[in-house]
Amino acid sequence: MTDKIPTQDITPVDAGQQRKSPTTGGPQGELYAKRQHIYVKLVKGLFQKLRSTANWVLMLGFFLGSFIPYGDRQAILFDLPNRQFHIFGTTFFPHDFMLLAWLLIILAFVLFFVTNFAGRVWCGYTCPQSVWTWLYIWVEEKTEGSPNKRRKLDQQPMNSEKFLRKSAKHLIWLVIALATALAFLGYFSPIRDLLPRAVAFDLGPWEFFWVGFFTLFTYLFAGWLREQVCIYMCPYARFQAVMFDKDTLVVSYDTARGEPRGARKKSDNPADKGLGSCIDCDLCVQVCPVGIDIRNGLQYECITCAACIDACDQVMDKMEYPRGLIRYTTEEELAGRKTKILRPRLIGYFAVLIAMFVAFSVALSGRIPLELEVLRDRNQLLRVTSDGLVENSYLIRIANMDQKEHTYVLTLHGVDGVVLHSADVYTLSGGEVRQFPIQVIGDPADLPKAPAVDIEIRLQSQQDPRINSSRDSRFFIRAAR
Repeated sequence: MTDKIPTQDITPVDAGQQRKSPTTGGPQGELYAKRQHIYVKLVKGLFQKLRSTANWVLMLGFFLGSFIPYGDRQAILFDLPNRQFHIFGTTFFPHDFMLLAWLLIILAFVLFFVTNFAGRVWCGYTCPQSVWTWLYIWVEEKTEGSPNKRRKLDQQPMNSEKFLRKSAKHLIWLVIALATALAFLGYFSPIRDLLPRAVAFDLGPWEFFWVGFFTLFTYLFAGWLREQVCIYMCPYARFQAVMFDKDTLVVSYDTARGEPRGARKKSDNPADKGLGSCIDCDLCVQVCPVGIDIRNGLQYECITCAACIDACDQVMDKMEYPRGLIRYTTEEELAGRKTKILRPRLIGYFAVLIAMFVAFSVALSGRIPLELEVLRDRNQLLRVTSDGLVENSYLIRIANMDQKEHTYVLTLHGVDGVVLHSADVYTLSGGEVRQFPIQVIGDPADLPKAPAVDIEIRLQSQQDPRINSSRDSRFFIRAAR
């Protein structure tokens, strides 16, 4: 027995493009469905306020995040040319990508945990596609009017009013898309320098490309494709059912209470007419951004935005019926059984999540903000000086991954008789990366008779001895015969 919730595919079917099932010979469903444009009706309510608050917080964070100063730079800057990724007081380098991969795995388990507990709340409240789509729908209503007015406007031939309204809508859409592209690029190129150059059309080729790319796809995804992205392009919609069970909190229609549905007067008693609480107003369908009817059961297209709950609650209030005909609930509760909050899968996700978070925190706190690389001079294995000493040349690369200036002392370890023949103190400012040539010399008479010996090159901060790094290398005493 499985405890997964059955989901339904209610993608509109174009009868002219149906194909036959290879097993039954009957219609199997369309191969290519003609899109039915959705005229979304905006609705007010508790969940709309929660969603709107979350949307504005996320958008303000996105648009203003790159303007937050930190010292002499912006707080969040992904400096790709210099391979430095600044996040407030911490600078990450390419070799720290393991931490990034670890963080992405943790976020994936957060998504699994939240989905198992409360369904697709990520999609409904915080997904960028949903956030920008709701913004574009709001602009559409302000420029073209209510859903009925928008439908009539699309059906009528082009005239001055239609041209002005359509032009205003698309112009505002493009401005939002351009602002989105510039805000995104501002995390990779200093925003305070980027904006004046963008106004003066003084961007580099790659900057022009990425501004155009994100402007185009923001305009297309949020303005034109909308629910098509959620239904056909987003993989999350396809595998969400794997993480659901009968105790998962989802938006559901109470069939036992609502059926049979039908129109009636407010003064009518539904029981006398043999009706349920649903008056069949279809308002839950009109406000759905993906155009589904939640009364048909749980569907993978549902993004759990709860717009249908707000719409239905308003109708229930007008009819003086109890709220909750459409609500956040579970399959177990709808079946009259008790919902189990603590269940094995949810506990398992939580335990793994906590373990990974603790391990990640330990790894991050133990991270040494210093990188040392040692490269031998490949053009010359060794050189014998006029004093008969053997000299090896190296190139060291020092990356100060701290935000403060550090003075580092370079020392040699591993074998006696080998000393530095170059500077051994280096000062680097916060986030600076520099390369230095060094020479190591030794007297062959004091060294082993082997062709080469192992040495350790160690770098340590004078300000904080805990900040140190070392690399092993080879010191060649004599050339191989």
